Amino acid sequence: MPIAEIISVGTELLFGEIVDSNAAFLARELAGRGVTLHRKTVLGDNLHRLTDAIHTALGRADLLLLGGGLGPTDDDLTREAVAAALQETPTEDPELLAWLRGLYESRGRTMPEINRKQAWLIPSAQALPNPVGTAPGWFVRTLWQGQERLIVALPGPPREMQKMWREQVLPRLPLPSATLLHTTIHTQGIGESNIAELLGDLTRQANPSVATYARRTGVDVRVAASAPSEAEAQALLHPAREQVRAALKKWTWGEDDQTLPGAVQAALGGRTLGVIEAGSGGVLCTLLADQAGFLDAAVTQDHRRLITLGLTPVTLQDQGLYSEQAARELAAGAREHLGAQVGLAVVACTHGEGAGQTHAALDTGEGDVRTLSLNWPGDAAQVRDRAAVSALGLALRGLRPGGWSA
Repeated sequence: MPIAEIISVGTELLFGEIVDSNAAFLARELAGRGVTLHRKTVLGDNLHRLTDAIHTALGRADLLLLGGGLGPTDDDLTREAVAAALQETPTEDPELLAWLRGLYESRGRTMPEINRKQAWLIPSAQALPNPVGTAPGWFVRTLWQGQERLIVALPGPPREMQKMWREQVLPRLPLPSATLLHTTIHTQGIGESNIAELLGDLTRQANPSVATYARRTGVDVRVAASAPSEAEAQALLHPAREQVRAALKKWTWGEDDQTLPGAVQAALGGRTLGVIEAGSGGVLCTLLADQAGFLDAAVTQDHRRLITLGLTPVTLQDQGLYSEQAARELAAGAREHLGAQVGLAVVACTHGEGAGQTHAALDTGEGDVRTLSLNWPGDAAQVRDRAAVSALGLALRGLRPGGWSA
């Protein structure tokens, strides 16, 4: 199985000013095609360090993917670094230069002379057309210590990079015949270490592999298998996946592309949902915004407004806003005052004494109000996020027949 490395180029990436979404995209693409990714590196715009990194990567990887650094300015150094590492001299390619000039002229502009470097090629490189930008990519075949190596230089803007990858790079890559299949199982209400204990030796085997990842909506468990054919990969994947499903059935809410808000929408079964948030800043409403069953919402901490929505003055005085009883009354109020068939409420204390205390309540109108309580300190943003996600989990558990085990 071929080995790959990714080098993301740009000081803005190194300093965290821009999130490196390109490397994540390429990692997923490689994994889905049976290519083993060993390293991802982020480097600033420094010719010496970038050249050294390319030189080192060629000694251990069959495929090197470089993202960014193909612009026209002095700090765009990917071409120079590849040329230096391979000890080749770049020259202007007349066809590329004519294409660049034509691109500017078609927009009624004159090409700045600084853009001429985007028409450079080295003898071992092919130009990769860029139909949505001015930076052609490079596809390089070279021998390194007697072994063929491939270098692909891609532009930094994600729209340009992804289009070039799909249309220009993939058809040129000698991809392995192996098939990689995987399923991601989404859970909530159980920690990563608890999942590892339940799965036992499953998480320690190589193929099929079982790995856990903490996510915003809980813990994901990815089950993957690789084999020469799809049938063989499926034969490896199936028993491990069934073991994971069985072990985590109580906490599982979906798989692969399913989302927690989407699962709640499906569990509503055509009913409408009203939401009242106090302290969670509208995070729950934002998560539900695209769901068809989400009817109406109120987001407020104003006591007078909350009283008009169902919070009783007695509860407010005796138990306070951030109490289980307040959440119960507001869930009922979401049905009565917002005109929804199902009411969901969350109250979250984000500051001062009691910060992190959260209560959520679900009222389906069937006489059984379900509640959930958390006390998980953190900054205000963390508390709001946990409160909203926990409320969604409560809604799913309360709306599904059989709860988590459905």
